Amino acid sequence: MTWTTLISAEELAHVIDRCIVVDARHDLMRPEAGAQGYAESHIPGARFVAMDTDLSAPKTGRNGRHPMPPRSQVGTLLAGLGLKPDQQLVLYDTSGGLMASRLWWMARWAGHERVAVLDGGLAAWQKAGYPVSTELPRIQPAEAWPERPALERLVMIEEIVDVSARAGEPGVPCILDARAGERFRGETEPMDPVAGHIPGSLNRPSGANLRDNGCFKPAQVLAQEFRSVLGDRAGSAVIQSCGSGVSACHNQLAMTHAGLTGAALYGGSWSEWCSDPARPVAIGPA
Repeated sequence: MTWTTLISAEELAHVIDRCIVVDARHDLMRPEAGAQGYAESHIPGARFVAMDTDLSAPKTGRNGRHPMPPRSQVGTLLAGLGLKPDQQLVLYDTSGGLMASRLWWMARWAGHERVAVLDGGLAAWQKAGYPVSTELPRIQPAEAWPERPALERLVMIEEIVDVSARAGEPGVPCILDARAGERFRGETEPMDPVAGHIPGSLNRPSGANLRDNGCFKPAQVLAQEFRSVLGDRAGSAVIQSCGSGVSACHNQLAMTHAGLTGAALYGGSWSEWCSDPARPVAIGPA
């Protein structure tokens, strides 16, 4: 069986010996917390990836807080984790899939379809009574990752400038911002030097994808809620954005799980957009 969006703790427990499991936890305000938490306890056999190094390219001050690395680098990362082309990849974190969804998107961008996020993360695994470990796994790197067609599309700043300037025109995609409403409206900005949003964009906070228990809402509910924001737009008429290209992947995972497929990702997101003072800034609701 293949999982391509979400996998439950019970499902993972039955196939874990045939999977590569990766711990992708990260705290945007305390970057060292992810590795510390992994060292204290993780799913047995899980590897660890760091958001700021493994899942991001070097920052230049103009390319956002978590620049997307090249596709070739993603393939190198997957091979280094020991993942084979026909193997199931399972990702988890401690924040409702917010961080794990970044690697979910990257793996799909590299052409790997058999990748899923553990629904509910480490908490769901432990709540179901499954063990954790402090032992570091022995990793046998896989052979060089094969060239495969991308299953996701990455959008660069030039396209976003054009889309923003033509927002609302027939045939022009909409930009969907995954940040919390108060950040989108420009009422507060804890991460970036400028508050506000890309002109013409819509808002769907990624936190709305989850139930109170930290698991994703049912696919049908997600579809209805995204439709309330997007109207009758097809998934392919959407460009996901957020603060730095992380929570946007959470919205992409939720939309894909809900059957609204084909959206693109603006990897640089607001942190790249606002790095140039010449670019316009919108304040208030969409």
